[in-house]
Amino acid sequence: MKNVKLIGSLLIGVFVFIACGSDNDSVNDDTTNETIYDIRNVLSKFDNIDAVTYSVSGNTLTIQTINLPNHKSPYWGVGHEMYEAYNGTNPNWNQNPGSIGEQNITFRIPLNPSEAENKATTPMGPIGIARNGIVFFNQYAAGGAPLTNEINSFDQYLGHPANTQYHYHIKPKFLTDTFGEDAFLGILSDGFPVYGSVENGQTITNDDLDAYHGHVSPTVDFPDGIYHYHITNEDPYLNGSGFFGTPGSVTR
Repeated sequence: MKNVKLIGSLLIGVFVFIACGSDNDSVNDDTTNETIYDIRNVLSKFDNIDAVTYSVSGNTLTIQTINLPNHKSPYWGVGHEMYEAYNGTNPNWNQNPGSIGEQNITFRIPLNPSEAENKATTPMGPIGIARNGIVFFNQYAAGGAPLTNEINSFDQYLGHPANTQYHYHIKPKFLTDTFGEDAFLGILSDGFPVYGSVENGQTITNDDLDAYHGHVSPTVDFPDGIYHYHITNEDPYLNGSGFFGTPGSVTR
């Protein structure tokens, strides 16, 4: 009889433990040591952006963008209402032959991202989306070359087109000028958010980040903490050795 009472007490204890642990914004699965997050907190940042629409279905966030910047650039072309001649600070600036053109790009991103067991390298082309609907590219120029020379074609807001697909490889200056260096700047394809180069009043350097160019800490949008990337002012700028989480899909 004592054994029956003991087993009953243990079962009640297990039930209470499970019930009490079921209401967290992020869940730590003890069997895999995997923390799962929820990025709904930042979706409103994409509201009122003409280039972007988004929807949620189950665990998938779908973001569609026409990828037209909401800021001026020489790449709009003379005569366009958004045209502005280069007025940045790079004395070696040289306009590339591309121009800004409307795109049709769809991201399907995990709404509840978690660390991937096997990390994937970032592809060439879009690896994420900024809060103004412009796509992020990784830290490489065409052919996997360093950005050293290609940087000279970045406009005053530090973006440029590949043919007609405008994108950012490094800090999106229009967004940091508008929202601050510590602001939420966008999401990568694995669902983890991207922030600027300042956190808690301190400038983030590569030494503060892991191999994937991120870390776990609280942010304004995620006060309980979340893994997130930072855009720093030195190579690899946005992403390091690949995605920290499992990337979704990109179609264009």
